[in-house]
Amino acid sequence: MKMKPYEHPEPLYPYEDWSLGEKAYDDQNNQRSESVFAIGNGYIGMRGNFEEGFHGTVGRSVTGNYLNGFYDSEPIVYPEGAYGYPSRNQAMLNVSNAQIIQLRVEGELFHLNSGTIHGYSRELDMKMGVLLREVDWESPAGHRVRIKIRRLASLKHKHLAAIHYEVTAVNFEGTIAFVSAIDGKIAKQETTDDPRLGAGAAEPSLILEEMNHSEQFAYMKQRTRHTRFALVTAMSHQFAAEAGYELAEKMEDERITVEYAVPLLKGDRASLTKYISYHTSKDYAEEELQGRTGQVLGQAAETGFDGLLQEQQKFLDRFWSRADVEINGDPALQQGIRFNAFQLLQSVGRDGVTNIGAKGLTGEGYEGHYFWDTEMYMLPFFTYTQPEISRALLEFRYATLDKARERAAVMSQKGALYPWRTIDGEENSAYFPAGTAQAHINADIAYGIKQYVMATGDTEFLVSKGAEILFETSRFWVDLGHYNPAKGGAFCIDAVTGPDEYTAIVNNNAYTNLMVKDQLIFAHQTAEQLRNEYPEAYSKLCSRINLTEDEIKGWREAADKMFVPYDEELGIYAQDDTFLSKEKWDFENTPSEKYPLLLNFHPLVIYRHQVLKQADLVLALFLLGDKFTLEEKVRNYNYYEPLTTHDSSLSPCIHSIVAAEIGDLQSAYSYFDRTVRMDLDDINKNVKDGLHTAAMAGSWMSIVNGFGGMRLVDGTLAFNPVLPEQWKSYRFRIVNQGALIDIFVDGDGVQYTLIEGETLTIKHKGQSLTLVRNEPVRA
Repeated sequence: MKMKPYEHPEPLYPYEDWSLGEKAYDDQNNQRSESVFAIGNGYIGMRGNFEEGFHGTVGRSVTGNYLNGFYDSEPIVYPEGAYGYPSRNQAMLNVSNAQIIQLRVEGELFHLNSGTIHGYSRELDMKMGVLLREVDWESPAGHRVRIKIRRLASLKHKHLAAIHYEVTAVNFEGTIAFVSAIDGKIAKQETTDDPRLGAGAAEPSLILEEMNHSEQFAYMKQRTRHTRFALVTAMSHQFAAEAGYELAEKMEDERITVEYAVPLLKGDRASLTKYISYHTSKDYAEEELQGRTGQVLGQAAETGFDGLLQEQQKFLDRFWSRADVEINGDPALQQGIRFNAFQLLQSVGRDGVTNIGAKGLTGEGYEGHYFWDTEMYMLPFFTYTQPEISRALLEFRYATLDKARERAAVMSQKGALYPWRTIDGEENSAYFPAGTAQAHINADIAYGIKQYVMATGDTEFLVSKGAEILFETSRFWVDLGHYNPAKGGAFCIDAVTGPDEYTAIVNNNAYTNLMVKDQLIFAHQTAEQLRNEYPEAYSKLCSRINLTEDEIKGWREAADKMFVPYDEELGIYAQDDTFLSKEKWDFENTPSEKYPLLLNFHPLVIYRHQVLKQADLVLALFLLGDKFTLEEKVRNYNYYEPLTTHDSSLSPCIHSIVAAEIGDLQSAYSYFDRTVRMDLDDINKNVKDGLHTAAMAGSWMSIVNGFGGMRLVDGTLAFNPVLPEQWKSYRFRIVNQGALIDIFVDGDGVQYTLIEGETLTIKHKGQSLTLVRNEPVRA
């Protein structure tokens, strides 16, 4: 299904290098804007809701406040159950709303659908990490005010968000009132037939236990209905005005309200700074929650909003010094790639106990679950720009290893099987053909560990945590597979699903078998490395998990005898044992409105055909690129590309990377173009439900691994850069082994500059180059 060259639609938001903005308010697309104007810090996520609430006559609003890893769990009801099906589903909760600040001007409530708007702007500033809104509003009675609102989720302080709300009286003398609130009543999301959204719940997940107000802060304590986690949501305020003010407090009906009324003269200004904190007993002992709340809010008041802005700027200065990508020649893509990097940072857990969801912290699509997306898409971005975050993501997998062991046991296997979708480490996928059967997630995590250790040299992680994950998941593979006499004694893995979810429960999925082979070799090498270099740690690990030398030898044997289906006539790897014998999908007679296929055809109809939701074997061509010749890549790509619908947002970026490598730059650019602005152009028409974090990371990969040609083979960085004809130049930076390298590509070639570190040896188009700090090398 050949992808046509992508044409940018009229921009939904003006093109700006370092910001996302709008100059007019649009009721109809409010829900979409709530997703793209979301702010977060990896723990707290706040959709871009208006502080005064939504009062539109058309369109919708989803008021959303999320905490990474905070969930409730409900029984999964199966019409027909079976042994081993997950019994409960976890869903990230939309928690109490503390964004609320309403404004009354001489008794009249400000909102965008009343009175007269003389000026309006909203901007997500990606350099400052702040959401800014300015409104020049005249009330129905003719009282005019200028409003300036700034909002941030602190990247330095995990549990803190803040809003600075400033009002200037333009043409009147009178009273205004700021009404700040926490609302514990959460509207449930709609239940739909779209499997990407989730089931929704019949009753509230958060039960109110206590509301209180002290001199320091007001707080609400709630408890999750099933998991019984406690949540304390709190707010404190700083008020500034030239005149005095009257203060009123009210607590009723799951809502805490604090009102500041102040008289203003014409030209006078008043401001309210609101500090918001969230703490849960999932992270801390319940008796500590109020004390920690007081500490966070007290520190925030001492720092002040401007101080928090300075901290935010400092944090982002360091982030952008490593993560920024410059594109000279296309402002749409320049904005898109920075927006994507910024939203990845806002959504990623950095504490080792949380991860990054398929929608980040921007919406409730996929119920906040973590997938293989982390290791295959998000991890590379962080490994090569912010490696400390990559380590934290992998530490999450180590923290949930025991639950992976339990899942393997349920599946009658040895070792550990990681869940397809989860929040706390338990399998949450109710549809096993496209869930539990995707056991390749074990090999994906192993691949992520391998790449992280090679890129960083962090052998301490490998010794203390990574090796145990590797060994237990390798045990699983050798137990799952078998030596098949019908295949000449080759090692075969049956009844699995590869990355392509339009082909399910197959024998010998080529992607899976190739990735498992790579994992087993790496696990065998790791055992040898630990035995030789860290004998004490190795001995303790083997003793703890009862690992024998015969098992380790068995990993290498399985790898050496791994069966990978191949079709001699076509000269390509078969996606699985039977894929090439199926009828090809009738693309010519499938109208555009029938895509995505999963929403319009029964799974069995899809499974019976040669049709792909996303890159499968093509993904292996990229990840294990040194195992294939260029000719093999061309033949395999040319066969599978026309069969791929890209109904998954994960797919276009992979095709872009491989297309660039085989020299098809036109296709590479079309696929990249579609990926980088997937959310800003709302290509899939579902941004209202949250952003596509994996596709965002994939757009970075499309530049760095695609056009930049970057690969890491045997620990050495290699580049094979090309310049798309649409650009004048591009630049990105890579962190490797503690060094920071700048790569600049233009019409004259490429320039490598070592920014941090003394020396670094890389490869450029197969030739070794040794870089010395601050001495640019042209190639």
